[in-house]
Amino acid sequence: MAFMFKDEAFMFETLRAAGFAGDAGADIGEVIVTTAQIPEGDEDAWTASWKATAERTAERGEISLRAGDPVSAREAFLRASSYYRSAEFYRRKDPLNDPQVLELSRLSKDYLVKAGALLDGPFREVTIPYEDGEMPAYLFLVDDSGEPRPTIVYTNGFDSTREEGYFVIGAAALRRGYNFLAYDGPGQGWMIREKKVPYRPDWENVLGPVVDYALTVPEIDSDRIVHFGYSLGGYLVARYAALDHRSAAIVCNDGMTSFYASYPPIPDATLHLIEEGRDAEAIPQLEAMTKEDTNARWGLQNGVWVNGVGNFAEYVRSTADYTLTPDDIHKIETPVLILEGEDDKVFAGQADKVAAELRAPHEHVVMRDADGAGQHCHEGAMFLLHQTVFNYLAKTLR
Repeated sequence: MAFMFKDEAFMFETLRAAGFAGDAGADIGEVIVTTAQIPEGDEDAWTASWKATAERTAERGEISLRAGDPVSAREAFLRASSYYRSAEFYRRKDPLNDPQVLELSRLSKDYLVKAGALLDGPFREVTIPYEDGEMPAYLFLVDDSGEPRPTIVYTNGFDSTREEGYFVIGAAALRRGYNFLAYDGPGQGWMIREKKVPYRPDWENVLGPVVDYALTVPEIDSDRIVHFGYSLGGYLVARYAALDHRSAAIVCNDGMTSFYASYPPIPDATLHLIEEGRDAEAIPQLEAMTKEDTNARWGLQNGVWVNGVGNFAEYVRSTADYTLTPDDIHKIETPVLILEGEDDKVFAGQADKVAAELRAPHEHVVMRDADGAGQHCHEGAMFLLHQTVFNYLAKTLR
């Protein structure tokens, strides 16, 4: 499905950004004028154009706030947060030393927080104890009644942030009477950018503390905690559920068994060299991929950073740790909604494998191109995604 760009990566990221329009994460006209200024594959122009749009949108929010129109201010701040996230996305040549990585991600956070303060229900920035430190999180409550409610806990993927979680599933949850808790774990959002804490595959040691925290919040119904895993988060929440059974359901958006050599897909000949440790031969081939393909360049650069490794070959090897074995899947007791995009090239065929091995109650839903929902994580079809998820939860949490 072409969407404004021929470059596959730029097309997908534009669809992703535009898809959040339903929950004030974008305005279609702003997306069109922003992307019209970006040449195919030009990552610097991508940053500059999205940043400029974010700045204009944020200023409009400030004007509305001064004018006494908090609703317009909130909507503008939400869009600004989303646009700043998009602006930061392709800053991956040297993310550890690129000042724009911190600048743009901090602005995305700042405007989400400004918008949160203007929501109808309570919004809190909270911290979750984690090992010798803490993880940052946002807690959105339906209202200030104190009534315990079902709660969606959002787990990021390979490239997402807790700010994005509001547009992915948070706003939709709040409309339906669910609280929403979004956190950044190792390798994600604030944790990799500000604290330089890389990813880890044993996510039960990350999501376990999140659940520990959730159980201390009076407004969270301890019997109706639901985990929503976005992209790689589909693996992370399933890994958690194999070893910790304190949740009412998990949603894998989408279902996956292994991240190994999948993003970007590694040609067999190159993968053979990597597996044999012949990095001197493999790395030039991986570097050649980055020159020819935006997805490959971004995926390899991002992977080195968030997985905390030294080069492209080490990153590919590290992805093997993110694998669900049949035994892992058999241990899951929590009801599972397994989603799959008909045209998902990242995790193609993996949802079937999860469904085939699950012994817990589950539904496997393939979302179709004919409905505009066939892309990875169903970007661009958020209302249909929400309908599918919350219909399932309405049946499961009775």
